[in-house]
Amino acid sequence: MRILTVDDDDIALELLGDALRSAGHEVESAGDGRQALDVLRRTGCRLVISDWDMPEMTGVELCQRIRALDSRGYVYVILLTSHESPQKVAEGMSAGADDYISKPFHPPELLARVQAGERILSLETRDLAIFALAKLAESRDPDTGAHLERVRSYSRALARQLARQPKHECEVDENFIHLIYLTSPLHDIGKVGVPDHVLLKPGRLTAEEFEIMKTHTRLGADTLEAAVREYPSAKFLQMARNIAASHHEWFDGAGYPRKLKGIEIPLCGRIVALADVYDALTSKRVYKEAYSHEAAREIIINESGTHFDPDVVAAFLDCQEQFISIRGTFADEAAAALQTAI
Repeated sequence: MRILTVDDDDIALELLGDALRSAGHEVESAGDGRQALDVLRRTGCRLVISDWDMPEMTGVELCQRIRALDSRGYVYVILLTSHESPQKVAEGMSAGADDYISKPFHPPELLARVQAGERILSLETRDLAIFALAKLAESRDPDTGAHLERVRSYSRALARQLARQPKHECEVDENFIHLIYLTSPLHDIGKVGVPDHVLLKPGRLTAEEFEIMKTHTRLGADTLEAAVREYPSAKFLQMARNIAASHHEWFDGAGYPRKLKGIEIPLCGRIVALADVYDALTSKRVYKEAYSHEAAREIIINESGTHFDPDVVAAFLDCQEQFISIRGTFADEAAAALQTAI
């Protein structure tokens, strides 16, 4: 594993590097938090060992900045610290640290904690499997492009903005943000059960066909509910089920399948509802051209309080530049992939 060590003390960096390299790890180093963020962006290190007390940016502040990065993989953070009081430990863990080691460190303990971090990071194979399953379902519809990638990125941006609202700051923590990024691609998993003549119809659906299409919410929710019954403590399965079941509910109760209203709709469903509609509006389909961001924004504003939760709409307006950036990022990736194929 490639590990990033961060300390303003050159001797400490050398000791850490020697211990880690002796166990076969590759080591990158940084003398302060700003350098560390640059190294993370450049190398994609998945595990960081950082000193707590550093000038300009402390280890705790570095944790917070790492958690705010739009990284596609989880970064495991270990703080190296002489602060051993329960209050300080709680401060570090609340900032996003995964573990801590007391100074001066003992190499065997350091390596044992690194191994624990590796085990945690290996769980991301679960994340990959979930996304692969969602992509498999999406593959039946060749007109969706990078829909899943965009929706999960939009959902994460909205969740992060909601976390800044006092009304939602308790519910929307870092775990919620990670889970909605992980599970939102499963929102349409039930479409695997929709007949081809409906799912792949090159045009608008009739009223009867639309009723068939609407069953994808129940099909997806039922499938994921079966998984929840097998693993009732799995939070990611619970959120995935809730999203599949509720992302077509409307805030005023006019949606489907259960006509839930207001906060009866799980917050994750209210978030994905806006992300999904924004992507549908701004994407080209065989029966429509792509709307501009400005046109999509006006529709979303006009449907605040009817289709969408006003709090989620407010979050969207506050982070709409991120939506534009996400849209451009995946458009650029698609164009690059097409160019490579040619």
